[in-house]
Amino acid sequence: MTVKDSAVLRRALADRLAEAGALRTAPWRQAVEAVPRHEFLRGGFFERAGDAWRAVPADADGWLERCYADESLVTQIAGTIVPGDIRGEILREPTSSSTLPSLVVRMLEDLQVGDDDRVLEIGTGTGYSTGLLCHRLGDDRVVSVEVDAEVSRRASVGLGSCGYFPELVIGDGLAGYKDGAPYDRLVATCGVLELPHTWIDQTRPGGIILATLCGWMHASELAQLTVGTDGVAHGRLLTGHVSFMLARPQSPPPLGMLPDLDSGKERTTQVGADVLDDWDARFVAQLAAPHTQRLSLTGTDTTQHVLIDVQAGAWAVLTQHGEQWVVRQGGAVQLWDAIEDHLLRWRADGCPSLDRFQVIVTPEGQRVSWQKV
Repeated sequence: MTVKDSAVLRRALADRLAEAGALRTAPWRQAVEAVPRHEFLRGGFFERAGDAWRAVPADADGWLERCYADESLVTQIAGTIVPGDIRGEILREPTSSSTLPSLVVRMLEDLQVGDDDRVLEIGTGTGYSTGLLCHRLGDDRVVSVEVDAEVSRRASVGLGSCGYFPELVIGDGLAGYKDGAPYDRLVATCGVLELPHTWIDQTRPGGIILATLCGWMHASELAQLTVGTDGVAHGRLLTGHVSFMLARPQSPPPLGMLPDLDSGKERTTQVGADVLDDWDARFVAQLAAPHTQRLSLTGTDTTQHVLIDVQAGAWAVLTQHGEQWVVRQGGAVQLWDAIEDHLLRWRADGCPSLDRFQVIVTPEGQRVSWQKV
């Protein structure tokens, strides 16, 4: 297909996003139809190959059409590896991607920008969402921060090829970019365990912050907050099972050697590990233990469901015996006690859905609560 054909693909993508309800207003439709996503994927991308990843170069059959599919396309593996670096397959974890367009556009719509607003974007990535912002607002109203210098450089090339020249900053996005503050809007295209108060400090009163709240058990939701004159941000979860890669400084540490799971204190529990298969329940569990990682060890007769907080030096292992669940815990804190208590209180309140959750961020920290059903 030719570059001219990409205009057809962009219009078709806009139609699909509008039909799905992600694309809702004319200015953002104009941006989707104008900004060529393929220019930000000239280096190719990775696709799944079982448990591994394999490269799809830009000259592969179907590459251009894939650029306009509503799917996330991985562009970097293990912090440094790009598609042109490998032949065959790789088993490492993705570290950068072009987020699926429906999520990008939904977030930009939820940001509720005005024509004169200035926006700080946390996580430049490929630069596609940055390009949409530039088309909508103009280069001088967009600042984008990226922690990875090489990722930022590639985004700059893609943006420049489209005629966009926003301010691109290399640095820790959790610190924002105070030199350009205050901003009218702030949007984060990475997940965070806790929304940094620096973002609130750099957003004007009445401004909106859009960010994904995560935990190390991989349940996450989009939070929309409004900054008050008192430096406190209030908001809610928009829901929809939104998922982003975590901000790199908040990535979970290696588990290392597992503790002695036969030690610790054992008791029966009212809540089994199977509850963590439910997205909402897992999100609630993360509120009690955001630094907890989860894994399963399958033996001949039983499966051990292991939770570990490396930073706190705490662990819990749950096993099922018939219809009864048993937990054994060890370390500095009783990890499952905190999770079980949180889940039981949520159940007692009627298991409210995540759109009934409120988020408050003060200089002292973040608080997430829910309304009873």
